[in-house]
Amino acid sequence: MNGLIYQVQDLTKTYNGKPILRVDRIDVRWGEIFALVGPSGAGKSTLLRLLNFLELPTGGRIHFHDVEFGADRPMALKLRRRVTMVSQRPVLLNRSVWDNVAYGLRLRGQRDAASQIDAALAQVGLTALARQRARTLSGGEAQRVALARAMVLEPDVLLLDEPTANLDPYNVGLIEETVRQLNRERGTTLVLVTHNVFQARRLAHRVALMLEGRVVEVADVQTFFDAPRDPRTAAFVRGEMVY
Repeated sequence: MNGLIYQVQDLTKTYNGKPILRVDRIDVRWGEIFALVGPSGAGKSTLLRLLNFLELPTGGRIHFHDVEFGADRPMALKLRRRVTMVSQRPVLLNRSVWDNVAYGLRLRGQRDAASQIDAALAQVGLTALARQRARTLSGGEAQRVALARAMVLEPDVLLLDEPTANLDPYNVGLIEETVRQLNRERGTTLVLVTHNVFQARRLAHRVALMLEGRVVEVADVQTFFDAPRDPRTAAFVRGEMVY
């Protein structure tokens, strides 16, 4: 192992002839929390989908577990299953909370996993709602169900796309603490897309600023916020509009 779980080089993504993403290089280290920040339309979610192997890039490559993924090289299912994503608006089954958390395990043929499911529900504070229908949940509760559903699969990498957007402080705090525990206790690598620079500062080990599909700067969290090299990063951190 070289200490990197992802190595991204010369990565491009084009939709209908329009370039959306042009990343020269970005690396993600094993066991870190890596935050992607930037304005809407900067390419953050597109990069996250590529890191989840949901789409093929137009050009360039991603190495994951030292295996190459590219326009003509789809990723093997065995390795795709080492990555799980939680989106901003998770889709839940019209079943109980418990059944929703069990769903991914059942798809993988794991039927005897009650203790894992119960532990995941306890970790996100949903034990009391285990038998409640998912459609009756608040937005914050639904997001915690989605997080538990991802956690129970024990991925090497958890990708989070604005996981606390529009949630109340109580649910934000629960989700952030769960993220810290996953990273600290399991060594899970997390890639977090967030508009909230305060959240990035609280959670991340390193932060990358994206603008117009490109990576402007990558730095450890203290350098990124206190001594950024690029003036666009400095402006973004100050809360100025940067495009």
